[in-house]
Amino acid sequence: MSKKLSALDYHSGGRKGKIEVIATKPCQTAADLSLAYSPGVAEPCLAIQQNPDDAYKYTAKGNLIAVVSNGTAVLGLGNLGALAGKPVMEGKGVLFKRFADIDVFDIELNTENPDEIIKACQLLEPTFGGINLEDIKAPECFYIEETLKKTMNIPVFHDDQHGTAIISSAALLNALQLTGKKIEEIRIVVNGAGASANSCAKLAIALGVKPNNMIMCDTKGVIYKGRVEGMNPYKELFAADTPFRTLEEAAAGADVLFGLSAKGAFTPDMVRSMAPNPIIFALANPDPEITPEEAHAVRGDVIMATGRSDYPNQVNNVLGFPFIFRGALDVRATAINEEMKLAAVHALAKLAREEVPDAVSKAYGNEKFSFGPNYIIPKPFDPRVLLHVAPAIAQAAMETGVARQPIEDMARYLEQLECSQGKSKEIMRMVINKAKSDPKRVVFPEGDNEKILRAAQTLVEEGIAKPILVGDRKKIQQKMDELNLDLDVPIVDPADSELTEGYADELYRLRQRKGLTLSESRRVMRRKSRTHFATMMVARGDADALLGGIDTHYPDTIRPALEVLGKQAGLSSVHGLYMMVFKKGVYFLADTTVTIDPTAEELAETAILAAEKVAMLDIEPRIAMLSFSNFGSVEHPQAQKVKRAVELVKERAPHLVIEGEMQADTAVVPELLDGFTFSKLKTPANVLIFPDLNSGNICYKLLRRLGGAEAIGPILMGMNKPVHVLQRGDDESDVVNMAAIAVADAQNL
Repeated sequence: MSKKLSALDYHSGGRKGKIEVIATKPCQTAADLSLAYSPGVAEPCLAIQQNPDDAYKYTAKGNLIAVVSNGTAVLGLGNLGALAGKPVMEGKGVLFKRFADIDVFDIELNTENPDEIIKACQLLEPTFGGINLEDIKAPECFYIEETLKKTMNIPVFHDDQHGTAIISSAALLNALQLTGKKIEEIRIVVNGAGASANSCAKLAIALGVKPNNMIMCDTKGVIYKGRVEGMNPYKELFAADTPFRTLEEAAAGADVLFGLSAKGAFTPDMVRSMAPNPIIFALANPDPEITPEEAHAVRGDVIMATGRSDYPNQVNNVLGFPFIFRGALDVRATAINEEMKLAAVHALAKLAREEVPDAVSKAYGNEKFSFGPNYIIPKPFDPRVLLHVAPAIAQAAMETGVARQPIEDMARYLEQLECSQGKSKEIMRMVINKAKSDPKRVVFPEGDNEKILRAAQTLVEEGIAKPILVGDRKKIQQKMDELNLDLDVPIVDPADSELTEGYADELYRLRQRKGLTLSESRRVMRRKSRTHFATMMVARGDADALLGGIDTHYPDTIRPALEVLGKQAGLSSVHGLYMMVFKKGVYFLADTTVTIDPTAEELAETAILAAEKVAMLDIEPRIAMLSFSNFGSVEHPQAQKVKRAVELVKERAPHLVIEGEMQADTAVVPELLDGFTFSKLKTPANVLIFPDLNSGNICYKLLRRLGGAEAIGPILMGMNKPVHVLQRGDDESDVVNMAAIAVADAQNL
């Protein structure tokens, strides 16, 4: 299918367009309706009449943005008109929601009269927390934004101007750092005199570029003092006292070439004429002023950025506007001022210099990124952008006096932002905070694995755990050097460790009547199985927990743990638990990974152990023992097994809220559950115990792949000491999460 047909199919398939309105409150009953509308809605109306700020309390105003356009400058397509621009504005709404959880109404105004646009926006102020102006041509866009900023008490931001300026300025700062050039000494040429060019030039000056070192060009050449043709007050601001009259003349000897114009505007000869280590931002869309291939063919010392995703260093406005508005809304800012824009620039530039986590690489086909000529700006799908830019915006708003609701606890605000990225972030933040309160020693048998090493760095920096790396010391150190990791943690090499001999003797004692000789035990400890070695560290108290399996099969981690540590006294088996995280809630599924055909006794163990794990997360467990039968509706040995398991749990842990045997939908659908008035489970279950491994394993994998759930686990339950298993394909964040769970386990011993 061609790109054109793919794009049209994307927009027309299923529900037309890209957005819908979702109710955030229930409206299923007459009682709901009376609260959502008349008569109940009168109460918040009266409250807002008395105190207008209550609109932020009782309505969606505080998280609602208007994307306003008249379609006179749509992308690189020109004046398409308001209606034809609507797909772009809907897309803007999708990006606001996806990256910063901000709701949007797109508003297309069928007028080219700037005063009518101004009046429309002013009339909309009661509805919205902010206004994003979009795709309005210059110079009208300048007048519109300036007037609205003066007359409105909510943030107004023309993204075509300032978004591109903020992102490219962050890239410029990093490019200058790489080339060793000082911003106050560079000569910069801006080709283009529209909205984005105007803002890029202003922001570059605010960052330190000297005005007399900046040349702006338009289709008629250099904008110089005394020029009359094609001038307006906004171009006049950048009229230079210079003998240059053409772009070619201005480019010669320039350090930076900013393109905000048209395809092919920069030539190889221009690139060749620039100063050493030139910086070229060719930002015309969809085709840049010059391609990276053309520029690099002329000279190898150029640093390039474009607006395209298929080249390195994409200047993409999505790195700015969602997070800028997020920070502004969260402090109820009355404006987005210059200080806030500069704060965003510095936050983005700083983030690009930090180590890039695996999750970002995975989002881009496992491509590796590190600060350098091909990575001077963060990637749009880097989840850390929200956590860097929004707080920077909020802080700048508070410092400059435009925040009406200052943030009192910035650390708490960061946690809230992280949680807004998904329910799993909220749950894991609770676990991580618990781990930080008393970090424990977690041993990693795959100490030379890149993901383990990166995760270990995070664990140390955030104070979540005290990693111990097991493996060949030279290989681990070499890998750390390759990754530029400054990681000061214990490295234990079984080949020369003073612990090895004692561990071998202990393993022989444990397994001598199960086919293991002393010489074989020594071989296992020194060379054959780092998992056995790491498990013995936990057994002998040299580590508090083990986390492994990222390079091995699941049984290859569990088996050594059972051989060395064994299961808890009184248990018949160990069990596996998965945390399944949905947008609106979290469920715990067990056993999903270990016990194939459990007995009633083993099912009862699974339920009790799962309840303990859930309670550890400060979540009240509500347990449903699942079956194809609803409370005796089917007489079958499998159903009776589950029924017996429920009885055993009630005998051993009478404080637990548990019911069964019951069908899966009965367990989680309130209306179905209400039909069984005798049930002690009055609200939907959050802990689901499956009758066998088949059903549990199948269910969690389907929920993950088809139901949109995020799976955290497997969490191993019933071991004498904390042991948890990673999966192949886990990334750095998965390792950190599971390490936090292991630490929390160790704290409970």
